[in-house]
Amino acid sequence: MKNSLLNYIISFFAVSISVALGISTGIEEVRNGIILSFIIHWLLFIPAYVFKTEKFYDLTGTISYISIVLYVLLSSSDGVINFGNIVVSSLIIIWTLRLGTFLFIRIKKAGEDKRFREIKKSFSWFLMAFTVSGMWVSICAICALTGISNGIELTSVTYIGIVIFIIGFAVEIISDNQKTNFRKIEDNKDKFITSGLWKYSRHPNYLGEIVLWTGVAIISYSSLEVYQLFTLISPIFTYLLLVNVSGINLLEKSGEKKWGHLNEYKEYKKKTPRLFLFL
Repeated sequence: MKNSLLNYIISFFAVSISVALGISTGIEEVRNGIILSFIIHWLLFIPAYVFKTEKFYDLTGTISYISIVLYVLLSSSDGVINFGNIVVSSLIIIWTLRLGTFLFIRIKKAGEDKRFREIKKSFSWFLMAFTVSGMWVSICAICALTGISNGIELTSVTYIGIVIFIIGFAVEIISDNQKTNFRKIEDNKDKFITSGLWKYSRHPNYLGEIVLWTGVAIISYSSLEVYQLFTLISPIFTYLLLVNVSGINLLEKSGEKKWGHLNEYKEYKKKTPRLFLFL
């Protein structure tokens, strides 16, 4: 009972914080886009809970990203083509389609996402997972949504942001492919990868995602009003979630259980940063 109440409280604050941030931008389309993100997550939560499946959990995030970006883009256009808006919208849509498809195929092959074994059995816990995902989408995208609403200006800073996004996107794709190919080799079963980008970072795929959202924030920067600069929290929020909540934290614990007794793994952890350099 206590756990259920806590899950509902977390869900309430996830929605409240996200919507409050949307309202703080002073833009109705941004606020509505954030609300739309939660509606999509809750609608898709229904069949997910009924069939006790997490297989399209990541696809829900993809659908939300695409929906809210297109909603704000079309709502803000007024029949005028803004190439900056089209560029940043296209970058986000291409990224989320690639990642969502990759994660869906991976979980389909694996049969399950172990993180959800217990979560999907509980209505409140599973609902909280979908709600927090809605918060993730909302806060990650808020700087881009605000920038699109104002009209993205193509300046030298914008082009720097585009280059940074491309670098991050490339790092994420390359590292995902390297790990996928590593796992295809039968002799590598139950082994950890230390080659390619994984030689320089224990989690280069997450590093790539943080870098690309930094690029999105930089692209959006020149189009933000002073009171909207708080939306640049996007890459910081992504970093905190990936490092401390959903990604690296869980993988590090899992890796310690599997290989913590191996000297090679201890040496790998000692020599290789979790992300990059001091991060």
